[in-house]
Amino acid sequence: MTKPQFDIAALRNSAPNAEWITNSSALRAYECDSYSAYRELPVAVVLPSTTDEVAAIMRHCDVYDIDVVARGAGTSLVGGAMPKAGGIVLGLARLNQVVEFNPDDRMICVQTGMTNLMVSHIAAEHNLFYAPDPSSQMACSIGGNIAMNSGGAHCLKYGVTTNNLIAVKIVSAQGEVHDFHVDDGFDLRGIICGSEGQLGVVTEAWLKLETSPEGALPMMIGFPTPEDAGECVASIIRAGIIPVAIEYMDEIMIREVERFANAGYPLVSALLIVEIEGDPTRIAVEMGAIEKIAQKHKANPIRRSQNANEATKIWAGRKAAFGVMGRLADYITLDGVVPISQLAEALRRISEISSNHGMGVTNVFHAGDGNLHPLIMYDAQKDGDLERAEALGVEILTACIELGGCLTGEHGVGIEKREIMKRQYLPHELELQMQIKDIFDPQWRLNPDKVFPLDISAERRS
Repeated sequence: MTKPQFDIAALRNSAPNAEWITNSSALRAYECDSYSAYRELPVAVVLPSTTDEVAAIMRHCDVYDIDVVARGAGTSLVGGAMPKAGGIVLGLARLNQVVEFNPDDRMICVQTGMTNLMVSHIAAEHNLFYAPDPSSQMACSIGGNIAMNSGGAHCLKYGVTTNNLIAVKIVSAQGEVHDFHVDDGFDLRGIICGSEGQLGVVTEAWLKLETSPEGALPMMIGFPTPEDAGECVASIIRAGIIPVAIEYMDEIMIREVERFANAGYPLVSALLIVEIEGDPTRIAVEMGAIEKIAQKHKANPIRRSQNANEATKIWAGRKAAFGVMGRLADYITLDGVVPISQLAEALRRISEISSNHGMGVTNVFHAGDGNLHPLIMYDAQKDGDLERAEALGVEILTACIELGGCLTGEHGVGIEKREIMKRQYLPHELELQMQIKDIFDPQWRLNPDKVFPLDISAERRS
């Protein structure tokens, strides 16, 4: 049976109270996300404000066979929210309300267009906090966090989004509304988290909140080489000490961030920011233990923050890192993961691969769980430079896989890594994953060109 032709007027009528954008100039704001190397204009952008509106739009798109890309705040670093030619973008920005808040039970239900930071602000009024805190926390949406299973600096102790997600309300590709809970038979909530918008549109989410600690202070530890810092991280974890965060910066990143934020970072080859939380006694004891470990790995200097103001400056600098690097060069940010025991070797390999390609790489990442964030610097105005940077990135991610890790820790696959999924997974493993998408989205209309290599998904997408 032949599907009806695309009709923008009929599409508008499916949710007349939603905001619609069809002007070509206004659509430019949606042609890419933070992975701006590739762009595509959608036919239209729709901004609903209720689950019912989302369901009506999805039912219409099912009838008319219209491809849909759900978009939160557009902070994806892998092209995860880049539009599909001939399709529409379903933006979640107006889905930004609190649905229910149970502070006594440490739970909150929000619409998924709400920003990560706003959830934290609401929780803070009741001495609670939401643990996942990506660097894009000020802008990124809860929906995007769920799509990519985002983490952040504090994921070492509290886990990433999937560890803090209780339930989701999802609109299917056919416009049906479902509620998936953690305790309902098969954990379909777990399948949705990290599925990159391929299985449905999440419109509401129940989130787990944590009680705010009595106190928390970071310390800064400098090292003469990146390898020394990597080995120190492994030693801290082996000792059974689990800080709330262990963050890494190299010399290039330290210099640029310090110029911008004046955070008081020492200019060293490699820097760890280690945060301990709890009562003053516990903080002092654990910092002392970490200092002894660090000294065995040639650490110098070692500085404890003395008050909340110093701590705020240290973290403000870390949060600003990615934005600050935009002043220095165009860059691609990777997020491969390696076992903690392989962290020093991974840093050595990144340096070697960068040197072989003759391109600059700087590192800032969540060292506590081995989630690397190499920033490959290139010149977007120079012919062939992007392609060189991408080739370098493939080698770095391949090295992560060879060291027993994987190609993404929190950014997702998107379009950036879809072709190297073959290096991570065997053909039958990719086939099994695609069969799961077949069940949720048999017509492959939800974010269809992402995650899976184009050649092996071509038949399904067509």
